[in-house]
Amino acid sequence: MKKLIIPFVAVAALAVGAAPATPASTATATVQIKRSSFVPQTVTIKTGDAVRWVNSDTQNHQVVSNNGSFVSPILGPGKVYTHRFNGGGTYRYHDGLNAAVRGVVKVSGPPPAVTIGVSLPIIVYGQQVSLSGTVSNGNANEKVTIYQQPYPQASFAELTTVLTTTNGAWNVVLSPSPKILTQYQAKWNGRTSINVGVQVRPRIRLGYRNGKFTTIVQAATSHARHSVLAQRLSRFGQWVTLKKVRLGSRSSVVFRLILPKGKSRIRVAMSVNQAGGGYLAGYSPTITVRRR
Repeated sequence: MKKLIIPFVAVAALAVGAAPATPASTATATVQIKRSSFVPQTVTIKTGDAVRWVNSDTQNHQVVSNNGSFVSPILGPGKVYTHRFNGGGTYRYHDGLNAAVRGVVKVSGPPPAVTIGVSLPIIVYGQQVSLSGTVSNGNANEKVTIYQQPYPQASFAELTTVLTTTNGAWNVVLSPSPKILTQYQAKWNGRTSINVGVQVRPRIRLGYRNGKFTTIVQAATSHARHSVLAQRLSRFGQWVTLKKVRLGSRSSVVFRLILPKGKSRIRVAMSVNQAGGGYLAGYSPTITVRRR
């Protein structure tokens, strides 16, 4: 049996929030990623400057903006992620693998004329998410147009329009929710917001009855003939792969596992490669099985 480390960001998702090469005229601040903190926790830069995160730990970490404006891939020890900030404001972020670890980037300069953020930058397929923001004049009844770019679409297309309310705020619940990696932007009065993204994991269900496990993968695309990994949580807190199984024509499969006596915590995981373009790796809820 071998331990599986799942990369949670699909290759296609790396484009979300990724900044182009930093011009020589701008500055770059460096943040060290430690085991339980970002150092420094708060960094202050100017509009157009960049922040460079370096994983100085021996474990994996992931930089995730709370509003979906930037998301790094899984960063192994020594790996680096850089993002340039083109609009003033306060950007809060966290470690995608440990949400208790948080940081802040304060960018001096005027904020974008129209702002945008997502309620959840990473969702499970079918999970509800909303967009919100403000316009700089603070007026109600201002028309804001929302655009979307689902993977692998090459350009943005108009999604909907909303009117601002008190203090120029706007909000829209995305219905249906994004079915695949999707970027969004807002336009108002000839101005365009930054881009934000919603990344999507396949929804993986797992059941157990009469000694048999059943799993099904749900997404906008079929995962028939893709593989998933049945895993057991070891006493050391590590997920150990017990069996690799291939999904059938309905993206589902029934299988058995040889388990030790006593209580076992089981889940099914799908790697980023098996999830496919536009999706993150995913995993099912954990279920407990007792064998006498």
